[in-house]
Amino acid sequence: MKLDKKVAVVTGAGSGIGEATARLFGQEGAHVCVVDLNIDAAQRVAEAIRQQGGKAEAHAVDVSADEQVAALMGSVESHHGTLDILVNNAGFGIAGTAPATSRESFDRIMSVNVTGVFLGCKYAIPIMQRQGGGVIVNTGSVGGLVGLRERAAYCASKGAVIAMTRAMALDHVGDGIRINAVAPGTIESPYFKEIFARSSDPEALRAQLSARQPMNRLGTPEEVAKAILFLSSDDSTFATGSILVLDGGLSAA
Repeated sequence: MKLDKKVAVVTGAGSGIGEATARLFGQEGAHVCVVDLNIDAAQRVAEAIRQQGGKAEAHAVDVSADEQVAALMGSVESHHGTLDILVNNAGFGIAGTAPATSRESFDRIMSVNVTGVFLGCKYAIPIMQRQGGGVIVNTGSVGGLVGLRERAAYCASKGAVIAMTRAMALDHVGDGIRINAVAPGTIESPYFKEIFARSSDPEALRAQLSARQPMNRLGTPEEVAKAILFLSSDDSTFATGSILVLDGGLSAA
């Protein structure tokens, strides 16, 4: 098992990429702290991991709330004595050009997608420093590397995640802490399933989104989870400050 006896915190783990990552980590031997704003979703995923023979616990946390993130990390350290892996995955997307995006929407996406990553690292890194090392994987997006139409705020948030990942990797390489990010393309996530459900022509919209990628399909949460596992395990011990792109060729086109 690639994560045997490791303690891992995965945020936004109640669905999508986070759920797939938490489940995979459980299969690979980690004790998974399943973190989500929705406690029912977190408990569902934690129970599924336990039913598969893994170890997991659920936590309800708003990653944009300083005191909640600090309490989470403190609780993990006090109960488990270690924090080996942090996956900062919690985030969401909104559509719109800059003029079409409200200040409230912009502030909210930045507070979750950017501040959430910052706070996770702020409170996890000191624990990892005390124990002599650890691994952090942030969920960015291909939208942080290339421009996407009508995603101004989202691209800004994910560009910040990628820049922060690289800067923090340099800051803490001497502490034995590896910090990397994944940059997924369009993934078959609950977010896009909701978009399809609201569309007047779901199949046409799916075809349009699939066509953005040269592979002509959407990615799956499980494909991204495998990349996060790679960056979290000893398979990637020479990687820090790396951005692993999984976008079906979108950024290469």
